[in-house]
Amino acid sequence: MERDPASGPRQVSSLFYPHSNTRLPMTDGTNAFSFDVSTAGFYDDDGRRKRTGTVWTASAHIITAVIGSGVLSLAWAIGQLGWIAGPAAMILFSAVTYYTSSLLSDCYRTGDPTTGKRNYTYMDAVGSNLGRMKVLLCGWIQYANIFGVAIGYTIAASISMMAIKRADCFHRRGPKDPCHVSGDAYMMIFGAVEIVFSQIPGFDQIWWLSTLAAIMSFTYSSIGLALGIAKVIANGGFKGSLTGISVGPITQTEKIWRSFQAFGDIAFAYSYSMILIEIQDTLKSPPSEAKTMKRASLLSVAVTTLFYLLCGCSGYAAFGDAAPGNLLTGFGFFEPFWLLNLANAAIVVHLVGAFQVYCQPLFAFVESSARRRWPRSSIINAELLSQRWAPLQLNVFRLLWRSAFVVAVTVISMLLPFFNDVVGFLGAIGFWPLTVYFPIQMYINQKRVKKWSRRWVCLQTLSAACFAVSAAAAAGSVAGIVLDLKNYRPFKSDY
Repeated sequence: MERDPASGPRQVSSLFYPHSNTRLPMTDGTNAFSFDVSTAGFYDDDGRRKRTGTVWTASAHIITAVIGSGVLSLAWAIGQLGWIAGPAAMILFSAVTYYTSSLLSDCYRTGDPTTGKRNYTYMDAVGSNLGRMKVLLCGWIQYANIFGVAIGYTIAASISMMAIKRADCFHRRGPKDPCHVSGDAYMMIFGAVEIVFSQIPGFDQIWWLSTLAAIMSFTYSSIGLALGIAKVIANGGFKGSLTGISVGPITQTEKIWRSFQAFGDIAFAYSYSMILIEIQDTLKSPPSEAKTMKRASLLSVAVTTLFYLLCGCSGYAAFGDAAPGNLLTGFGFFEPFWLLNLANAAIVVHLVGAFQVYCQPLFAFVESSARRRWPRSSIINAELLSQRWAPLQLNVFRLLWRSAFVVAVTVISMLLPFFNDVVGFLGAIGFWPLTVYFPIQMYINQKRVKKWSRRWVCLQTLSAACFAVSAAAAAGSVAGIVLDLKNYRPFKSDY
């Protein structure tokens, strides 16, 4: 029963949202819900709790997702492409990412940009604009990519934890000691931590983790930048060349494959479109969610591009063709060891948050599907802790399924510990479909862009060009993985 201030108690139908423990008035068949005047200010037009996200929280989510482990491979990527093509590729990828993100932001609501039906997920937006068949294709690509990103982050986190151990060893014994460390135990530690944090139900409860992770990303990026500049000063000048690593130390074929892989590494460093709609669904309005999201994307992409250029260029200037695949763990730097340890600890903390930001859409999809299939199951729907224990909550199905997901990711990471090649491959296969193709096609449908009009041709040309780059990058990364497999031993990720 709910009390009407004017007429006393009255019966209302309600809808139960497991993550919020809140019963809200049912819809009349449209996107708008009917509210009691006394409660209308607490809910949005779809009957869900009032969203409170801002341009700053959205930027924190984006920066957490974007300034990830990918920044550490950019010096190597510039080393393959050289002083001209390397920075130019970064600027080009940033421009494409921002532009297509702006197109995607306009697809959060179907119809009217202010009052139209909300699309809560990337797949909802695809379904509203492109139909069921494209939803199935998008789902496979998006969730496979999220699974792959989780593997990449687990590998990167374990490498940073191993680097802390090795830095201490080098400090005691000197840089000539091999100081071998096995990564399997560190992957299991990271997996155990992620099992705990995976019990946070959704995006709206992890804003604090995103903020902390964003701070950590700036921390280790700044340390990498400072060490690179210090190394350049110590060298007495810049290293590197206009065209990147020269043929001689490597063959012409290897040069081509490495250049393609470098494009994949840069693409991975800008990958966040697959979670953009989910981030946008946390934003309050007015102003419109699309307007806020575009501002957050511009701010985030501009900041990350500046950091990428500074970190990548300083690393290449410091090491030239010998730039390591992972700037802070490749041990171009040995001292000060405490600063290296601080940077690698910041990487680990950041990746804990980034893992959650990326995986939340997949978690939500599986759990919402289960709730639709078994709406009366207490195992799937009942929360074991009251909301005052938020953000950590317990649900039997969430605990079992998310734990199984993290275990599977950890085991596969232990089987394939190839950081640089995995990063390039993930960036290659995810960039074109999720960052370019689907946003462009949805925008064309949403705005009714006429076929063969100038704008239509320009959009399709952009999509085709990005497809060619992604295909080349995927081929280069696969070639790198094949080379890695020649010396591969399962569950022997020594470093």
